[in-house]
Amino acid sequence: MQLSREALLRAYRQMKVIREFEERLHVDIQTGEIAGFTHLYCGQEAVAVGVCEHLDNDDKIVSTHRGHGHCLAKGCDVNGMMKEIWGSREGLCKGKGGSMHIADVDKGMLGANGIVGAGAPIAVGAGIAAKIDGKGKVAITFSGDGACNQGTTFEAMNMAVVTKAATIFVFENNHYSEHTGYQYAVGTNGDIASRAEAFGMKVWRGDGTDFFSVYETMREVLDYVRVPGNGPAAVEFDTERFFGHFEGDPQRYRGPGELDRIREQRDCLKKFRESVTQAKLLAGEDLDKIDAEVLEAIEESVRQAKAADRPTAEDVLTDVYISY
Repeated sequence: MQLSREALLRAYRQMKVIREFEERLHVDIQTGEIAGFTHLYCGQEAVAVGVCEHLDNDDKIVSTHRGHGHCLAKGCDVNGMMKEIWGSREGLCKGKGGSMHIADVDKGMLGANGIVGAGAPIAVGAGIAAKIDGKGKVAITFSGDGACNQGTTFEAMNMAVVTKAATIFVFENNHYSEHTGYQYAVGTNGDIASRAEAFGMKVWRGDGTDFFSVYETMREVLDYVRVPGNGPAAVEFDTERFFGHFEGDPQRYRGPGELDRIREQRDCLKKFRESVTQAKLLAGEDLDKIDAEVLEAIEESVRQAKAADRPTAEDVLTDVYISY
């Protein structure tokens, strides 16, 4: 499927926003001004954007501890997210969520999650709701190669099949469950998709470092799951993360030259730029302009976050319960 010029520019901008958002956090976290654990998404941008470009606000996603990219791709406000991570009461969750618990229900972003594998059952519930509503909407849970080993994920996949929930399990295989290689930790010879297949659902596989592979694969998956009665599906995207599992991770489990190699050969933004410029779909100047605009937008988001109000002692007692 040939994307329009506008769609290509939007996809690149979305990936670039995620990249620069995370690169800036990588710098600012070193100053000690940002509290809490942070897990960066650099390298995996094509997955988040390739998936979420097909969705609207009524489609739901559930994220992971490495959730900034999913939030931004789903349309969460950049300034609100930066304020949240900096601990401002003006953040998307009033400074109470932080890096691992950002949510924006109005955008269909049901939340990041600090517990590995905990998002899958939530997405099954949302997928059952979508099935009952009968409007062709879906719920997507993002998981890593670590979460594929969790009992919660197994139970969620089984429940999704049994209930024919409109749920999609997106596994981002970035090759490391924290510090352990997936080929050692995943008993099916590292094949995550085959596990989902064993539960009785259709599965797909794609190159998570290639936006076009992700986009086309997800188009097929969504066309299937949106049909009433088809039930859930799963997809495994082979991708890379450029930073450690968490900020401060020394990454001694990496092989010599591994990070240099993947940044050179498997960078989804580089691959996108090469594809569209060689095919003369976009000019390098178009992408350079976006690069400059995004850098300025991220700088502005940091300026706002640093200046934004911080929570007060009284804020501790708010948002404890939801009033329906």
